[in-house]
Amino acid sequence: MKLIDGKALSNTIKEEIAAEVKRLSTNKKRPPHLAAVLVGEDPASAVYVRNKVTSCEKIGFESTLIKKRETTTEEELLEIVRELNEDKDVDGFIVQLPLPKHINEHKITLAIDPAKDVDGFHPTNFGKMAQGLPAYLPATPFGIMTMLDRYDIDVQGKNCVVLGRSNIVGTPISILLSRKATPGNATVTLCHSRTQNLEDYTRKADIIVIALGIPNYLKADMVKDGVVIIDVGINRIEAPERKSGYKLVGDADFEDLSEKCSFITPVPGGVGPMTVTSLLSNTLQAYKDHFLTNS
Repeated sequence: MKLIDGKALSNTIKEEIAAEVKRLSTNKKRPPHLAAVLVGEDPASAVYVRNKVTSCEKIGFESTLIKKRETTTEEELLEIVRELNEDKDVDGFIVQLPLPKHINEHKITLAIDPAKDVDGFHPTNFGKMAQGLPAYLPATPFGIMTMLDRYDIDVQGKNCVVLGRSNIVGTPISILLSRKATPGNATVTLCHSRTQNLEDYTRKADIIVIALGIPNYLKADMVKDGVVIIDVGINRIEAPERKSGYKLVGDADFEDLSEKCSFITPVPGGVGPMTVTSLLSNTLQAYKDHFLTNS
């Protein structure tokens, strides 16, 4: 078994981005600028956004964090989105999900200018991705594809099973894996809550991407020897022996699977760090596509 170390790979790519930013920001040009909007006090969202801001600082990006109260109205948030769309000094921005229940997430996503949609959630970017056109890819699938590429994991012609069909991970990664590209050209099966006899699919898979949100769901008896496992899940479970009282685990049972797979991503330290790095890569591309092109 070999670990796919997302944390180490993320640091390597951040160094590469920092070097490129330093080169591009010469001649008194401003650096890339990423903005993040956080509504409410969701602890996981707050940590995730803070990591993004810290990462920006380390690689030479400008960053702006806009924090709003839980009671912020949908109209107020749409106005913030409009202002960011029009701000020529902001290359890309994200509105951190989930949003409070009184705000329509779909409406907010549609309001974001696709040229600044560095999360890759806007239907325009999603559609371009599906057609193999240049687009800002959803950050987590982008990170997964980068991991497969950098670890020289052969995807072409392989039987890939994706567990989970969310618009954030499952559906886009199934498209990316099957595209005529490198990495890509896989035969992909997308499984979900209505899939019958799920083990019939997972036991034949060369590569499994799991994003179900169910702790330790995937077990050794559900896979074949030599399988590659990309675990997107991050779940908090009780651990009385720890000072914190909990620990983080993935959707795949790491201990059970470790002797059977050829590659596996750990949780934490696997896909998570690469999601942030992919967001930075998208922002750098937006900077080059629009600011540098027009300056």
